Amino acid sequence: MTKPRIAIVPGDPSGIGPELIAKLVNDEGVLDAANVLLVGDSHLWQQGAGQTDLAVPLATIGEADIADQDGMSHLEMETISPEDVKVAEVTVAGGTTSLRCLDKALDLAQAGLVDGVLFGPFNKAAMTSAGLNAEDEHKYMARYLGFDGYHSEINVLDELMTTRVTSHIGLKDVAANITEAGILKAVNLAHDTLAKAGHSRPRIAVAALNPHAGDNGKFGREEIDVLEPAVRKAQEKQMDVTGPWPSDTVFLKAKRGEVDAVVTMYHDQGQIAIKLMGFERGVTVAGGLPIPVATPAHGTAFDIAGQNKANLGATRQAFDLLVRMAGTHRTARDAG
Repeated sequence: MTKPRIAIVPGDPSGIGPELIAKLVNDEGVLDAANVLLVGDSHLWQQGAGQTDLAVPLATIGEADIADQDGMSHLEMETISPEDVKVAEVTVAGGTTSLRCLDKALDLAQAGLVDGVLFGPFNKAAMTSAGLNAEDEHKYMARYLGFDGYHSEINVLDELMTTRVTSHIGLKDVAANITEAGILKAVNLAHDTLAKAGHSRPRIAVAALNPHAGDNGKFGREEIDVLEPAVRKAQEKQMDVTGPWPSDTVFLKAKRGEVDAVVTMYHDQGQIAIKLMGFERGVTVAGGLPIPVATPAHGTAFDIAGQNKANLGATRQAFDLLVRMAGTHRTARDAG
């Protein structure tokens, strides 16, 4: 099978992104798994090489040559001057290069020149100052791609995925925003993303909202009135969905490998569990978008930027998952 082609952008140059990508492209098996296209200013890749004392050879090519290039190649951009890179600082220039490199990678994916996009950690404050004009990069990417279908951030740890019904809203507003339709969208997103990653019949657990799953209505009726009907509808579609499970035990099932995904009701319900189970291996997937996009789940880590201390684990996990998803995407695209 033809190796997928992955576009990689460095993320915010003030953070650990350039260092992580330098480590990634030097990691064993990476270039055997995929053809890699580094998208960004050459001095940003040289920055990562200097921070890690690793070689990052730049075989610079034009867009017309991308489809024929094997191994690792580089598409030059001019988005930030070297003197504007301020390690461990939030800058407009850092946000600008983040957005411009991401835009180019998305353009290449839409044109079918690459099969997936991996980006180093972004800094939301920097991107906002540079014109993000969206809740987060996931909403930004959907808007840029002209995609108005359902999409949401997916968090991944090893072989476990989590989706959520509500995300960046106040806890006091969560219950009012838990709907049967919202639960089914989160279930479908988990199911479809797992299928693209190679799972033939994903096992999905739905977390309860209330303590002890409501205890038969004693602590709230959301489980009875909303969650249970949603689970039944998913089962009627022949999906392997169970729940609602008490949220203080559902991740024990996940940790034992009994399910492939957990659908949570709000942001921290899943995030706390995932980060405790393996912060250094966590991955974020832009679920639902028409192209595969992934990134390490941690941030820019300004406290260790430029010190060659960044752990490659999450970035390598993101790359490996993206390769699987990009392969499925390429096959489907080639099949028309």
